[in-house]
Amino acid sequence: MSPLSRRSFLRGTGGAILALPWLESVARVAPKKMPTQRMAFFYVPIGVVRRGFFPGEANAEIPVGNQGNRMKSDYVPSIKTGFHDLELTPTLQPLETVKDKITFITGLDRTFQNGTDVHAQCASCFLSSAAPFSIEQSAWPLDRSLDHIVADQIGTDTPFRTLEFSCNSHRDNLESIYFDNISWYGTGHVAPSIRDPRKAYQRLFGTQEIQDFRNITDLVLDDAHSLNRELGYADQQKFAEYFESLRAIEEQMDKLDRMKGELDKVHMAEPTAAYLPRGDYIRLMGDLMVVALQTGLTRVATFMVGPERWNTPFTFEGVFDEPRSHHQMSHNQQEYSDDLMKLDRFHMEQFAYLVEKMDRIEESDGSSLLDNTLFTYGSGLGDGSTHQYNDLPIIVAGTGRGKLKTSRHYHCSEGTPLANLWSTQAQAMGIKMDRFADSSGTISQLLA
Repeated sequence: MSPLSRRSFLRGTGGAILALPWLESVARVAPKKMPTQRMAFFYVPIGVVRRGFFPGEANAEIPVGNQGNRMKSDYVPSIKTGFHDLELTPTLQPLETVKDKITFITGLDRTFQNGTDVHAQCASCFLSSAAPFSIEQSAWPLDRSLDHIVADQIGTDTPFRTLEFSCNSHRDNLESIYFDNISWYGTGHVAPSIRDPRKAYQRLFGTQEIQDFRNITDLVLDDAHSLNRELGYADQQKFAEYFESLRAIEEQMDKLDRMKGELDKVHMAEPTAAYLPRGDYIRLMGDLMVVALQTGLTRVATFMVGPERWNTPFTFEGVFDEPRSHHQMSHNQQEYSDDLMKLDRFHMEQFAYLVEKMDRIEESDGSSLLDNTLFTYGSGLGDGSTHQYNDLPIIVAGTGRGKLKTSRHYHCSEGTPLANLWSTQAQAMGIKMDRFADSSGTISQLLA
């Protein structure tokens, strides 16, 4: 048999192309390469309940009703600028097992540009945050977002320069694209998100012939199993684990498709998407993102958990008994504070699931996928009721190949722009720029 090559692994029967993780047995025929850096963002809409999320705010007053576009909180926690021990508040508890792999960053602000609804700038400007009124042709301070600027440098040799994932399957809302996208090629030019898991799977692994077969992995299993005999024991285990992961993704897609088919037969007050289990959907889309990062299909990805200010409901399994609207609850925190904190924790559980998954994936030098990634959790509001743009909830998992410090809580000085973090991350990714958006510099204390 000819020497084992990555090309022979990538091509299976029927012309399908299947990306694979790093395998030592395959790498023997080529110079060993160090793992590449990756960058990913996990966006949560409508802010958080501060009492459950931020240290020292457990006894803060609960906001009363919809307090309009206040932009800045009246409550100022007594916390000094600099590093602090990492305290896992009730909302952050799901991160316990990866506590040493995360950095909790507080005190970051954004500037609201008057002229649009407060929610319109939350998601759309999260990764751009241009200086107010510097973009003359737009009511939004929206420019080319960070993911694309980074991908311009590190994504040129990947099949997908960037990948955008969204967990909003609803089609019945009246809000514009600015409420439902965080990734932008430039002002007014959205990078469309993949919202259907099966379409995402086919985009990553499919060919024109794919509809003629039961699933994609069947196209390559015969060839792959014969090649598997050429692998060492450790690679055989990794190979089997990878295919089992893909099979699990396919089975989960089938499960949700069957459920949707049954729901479509029943007349319901809410759209079918409202009744699909939310956690299953988020994790399935997240699994697809992780596979894409693991196999080098892309090095830059964005992941939007849900849209801003959409009143259409979702079923958050294990949290509520019926579909609920995150946005509507956020405007009455007095009544729904406990429920909203449960929802915040639910979202954190999904983020923790992906962080743990990435930390289990071994790369060529023994490090993990997470070790080589900057994976940022964040929201465009510091609180969903007050609509404040200051002191945003930000967590960074991973170090981007040892570039950032972890396992601490860092509180920024008053007035530090969120874009300072993006400038810092760009620097950690090897991107040289004088300034990004409305940044005033970098947060050098975070750099290792």
